[in-house]
Amino acid sequence: MKDWILHFDLDQFIAAVEVARHPELRGLPVVVGGTGDPTQRAVVATASYEAREFGIHSGMPLRLAKKRCPEAIFLPSDAPAYLEVSARVMDTLREFPIVVEVMGWDEAFLGAHTDDPEALAQELRQAVTDSTGLASSIGIGDNKLRAKLATGFAKPAGIYRLTKENWAEVMGSRPTDALWGIGAKTTKKLAALGMHTVDELAAADPAMLAERFGPTMGPWFRVLAHGFGDTEVTATPYVPRSRSRETTFQQDLTESEDITAQIKVLAQRVFEDVVAEDRPVARVAVKVRFKPFFTQTRSMTLPGPIASAADLEAAALTVLAKFDLDRPVRLLGVRAEFKDS
Repeated sequence: MKDWILHFDLDQFIAAVEVARHPELRGLPVVVGGTGDPTQRAVVATASYEAREFGIHSGMPLRLAKKRCPEAIFLPSDAPAYLEVSARVMDTLREFPIVVEVMGWDEAFLGAHTDDPEALAQELRQAVTDSTGLASSIGIGDNKLRAKLATGFAKPAGIYRLTKENWAEVMGSRPTDALWGIGAKTTKKLAALGMHTVDELAAADPAMLAERFGPTMGPWFRVLAHGFGDTEVTATPYVPRSRSRETTFQQDLTESEDITAQIKVLAQRVFEDVVAEDRPVARVAVKVRFKPFFTQTRSMTLPGPIASAADLEAAALTVLAKFDLDRPVRLLGVRAEFKDS
């Protein structure tokens, strides 16, 4: 018997929920996002595997998704339905003698003590399918990083083990952005330094990485390349780190007073969410998406607690002033980030 970490991930979760509600859509390209109207400005929340074959992915404008797959079925997002199904899934997992650390609607880390993690993973997948009809994938690892990455190899509807024993064989020749925590921008910077693969990053000089990326992030990238990660799974409930609201406008905003007015509306809605959370806010961020699709985010640390909607509005407007609003605006967002407890 050994301690294992499993990463549980529901396959194409939102699309799968919609297909379960509308069985006639099974096997068809389904795209979920906004109000479900591809002529309106909104982005893809998720796409079924059939839709992904056309190059449709999360975050893509619905209009572009429609161009790539004219025959796709477009559906509106229904957050309450997804939340209800997610709760049923997590309750099903908790029926097993494991520790369940929920990471979001569709994923969780599981702590297990077993001599056959693959058999346990299959039991978990089958139980979730029996209770909800949804398919899932499970990555097995000796830490959270490896378990999370293993899930990518398991999809769709599979199981995969990634541990210290096969890390170099599986990950060594892969590009650095295959690592959980390294994005496109960092990948380009690493490539400019001659580090294109996980093996090359693992062999890099820690001092050089610290000089280039900072004393914290630089060495951490090398740690990721070696596959090291957290080994603790806790059963604490999932707690969102922030609350945000955003709006995509059907007509671009070009006047500063209109932009300011919309920020005030969003700040009011975010404040209502913050009050419901009853947690202190540490930072406020504003997101602006300019025409055609260039997005910037700015933020500020609050000097004191938020006591009213006016306080949050004032902070959001202060952040808004950091932008150069010289182009038409198609989306605005306001986010309140909670103080770590």
